[in-house]
Amino acid sequence: MISRDKTSGDITPENSHQRSDYTGNFIEDIDNSEELDSIAKDPTHFPNSTRVYVQGEIHDSVNVPMREIRLSDTEHENGRVEKNLPIRVYDCSGPWGDPDFEGDVTQGLPALRRQWILDRGDVEEYAGREVTAADNGYLSETHAEKYNETKAAKNKLKEYPGLKRKPLRALSHPVTQKWYADQGIITPEMEFIAIRENMGRLQEFKTICDQYPDLEKAPNEVLS
Repeated sequence: MISRDKTSGDITPENSHQRSDYTGNFIEDIDNSEELDSIAKDPTHFPNSTRVYVQGEIHDSVNVPMREIRLSDTEHENGRVEKNLPIRVYDCSGPWGDPDFEGDVTQGLPALRRQWILDRGDVEEYAGREVTAADNGYLSETHAEKYNETKAAKNKLKEYPGLKRKPLRALSHPVTQKWYADQGIITPEMEFIAIRENMGRLQEFKTICDQYPDLEKAPNEVLS
């Protein structure tokens, strides 16, 4: 439970409680992005695995992130040692899961799909509308100004800088993945998902074919 100062509502180290098994520093300010970044990239969190990418065969701009986990050897009762190949699993840590990524949380996530979308030539940018006080939970612009005047600096609303990318809209037809599929088009998005969900099944099937040249004689449990 986190307690708050009854007069100001602020969280302080004195009236805050941490898990006894947590050895890190208490993060008081969400702007502490450098500390968060160092935590996310700490190699001791995943000491026996590596971020890898699988490139697309249809679209070479497709790079699917996966986490490759190194396995220890299997020691059999007869003393034989069997080497185990690494396995690949989902890596949902986003760009910060890549040790080479240098990002800024205030700039948002990289727009990985934007070029794919623009290359199809069926969308256009438009201006959209300006952000209003109501978007941030205020009743009016005056309400927003007065609120931020009376609050301590760290409680003021911080405008999210981000990258001011313009929104996109369709030109002459739907721009859904289903529409493209109905036209027989394999988009980069489709290949990305196919590679991610396949999770190495093609390689596994090749391994089975090497072990059993005559697949009709392969055990059912191998083929299922």
